[in-house]
Amino acid sequence: MHIRFENLFFRYKSFGSPSGDILRHVNLEIQAGEFLAIAGPSGAGKTTLMQHFTGLLKPTAGRVLIDGRDLWAPGTKLTDLRRRIGLVFQFPEAQLFEETVYQDVAFGLRNLELAEEEVGGRVRLAMQQVGLDFEAFRHRSPIHLSEGEKRRAALAGVLVMNPETLVLDEPTAGLDYLGVQSFIKILRDYHSAGKTVVFISHQLDLIFSLVNRIVLMNSGEIRFDGQIRRLVTQPEILESAGLSQPRILQLIQHLKKSGLADSLASGSVTELFQAISLSPKSVLK
Repeated sequence: MHIRFENLFFRYKSFGSPSGDILRHVNLEIQAGEFLAIAGPSGAGKTTLMQHFTGLLKPTAGRVLIDGRDLWAPGTKLTDLRRRIGLVFQFPEAQLFEETVYQDVAFGLRNLELAEEEVGGRVRLAMQQVGLDFEAFRHRSPIHLSEGEKRRAALAGVLVMNPETLVLDEPTAGLDYLGVQSFIKILRDYHSAGKTVVFISHQLDLIFSLVNRIVLMNSGEIRFDGQIRRLVTQPEILESAGLSQPRILQLIQHLKKSGLADSLASGSVTELFQAISLSPKSVLK
């Protein structure tokens, strides 16, 4: 799936909503199979942009193109699109409402009126993808799950639809270290299967360890779109987007002074992480 935003503007029109454009001059292209992050401070417009992926919001001006077709062109079926793009909002576990985990994960499939045998197979696979044992969790009530288990059950309800593109808004918010690592593995595995993953977050340390391409937003505009390694040599870009340097970037700057990060320009931040792990402990003191 190829996604393109062309000179997108958005302004709320309902009574009592904030005045002014929430999104301005947004131009963004996402290729099939990409794994990228969209970052920015609170109020940057990240979540508002996310809601344009499937037509939950209609742009005030500009276009959203899916595989070259205008999302709002006459004849476009938004229901078909929403089966191809899965949205995972912040704290998705709040949307769990069925009596059992199985029923919650199966909800979207049953709306498609699929045979129960196919529903069962796909629910089992989705639960496996998020690390929930099918037999152990299928009959459990969502309200009796841990916060991390609830998060994974909610994600399974999106993955069960097998979307081509997965868009997640702060999916690791509120999770402990083990929960974050578990979620990262789920995203990497999904991307490895040839899917597109768009990861929205303000946690730059996490982003730096997860992706190579980052889109920085501030005040409704895109301030940067490119490879993370550019931010190592141009940290002022983060300041222009209203963001502070993450701890890992501060460490990279320290390592550059020691000559250990000189190869970053031709490599990736992930490769630098590997170099750090192999470096003598005395360097990190």
